[in-house]
Amino acid sequence: MEQKNFDSPTKLPIVQEIIMSNVIGAIAVILAKRLGVENLKALKAFYESETCAKLHDKSTGLYLYGNEYIADEFMLEKGMAI
Repeated sequence: MEQKNFDSPTKLPIVQEIIMSNVIGAIAVILAKRLGVENLKALKAFYESETCAKLHDKSTGLYLYGNEYIADEFMLEKGMAI
């Protein structure tokens, strides 16, 4: 198995995956509060959204924005008031 030399431990793929999981969890909590639903329901809705797909696509740059902004993007995608 080839190991790549990373400048920082935070650039390791496993660490990036953990960070993304934490971000998505935080967004789900924000959405659950806004929508008045269970965290798990909000998480499922977010995972199935185009916003989540864009978050995973580094070419969109959405991963650079804050959790509240990303939650706003989800709400706009679903046609809900912010």
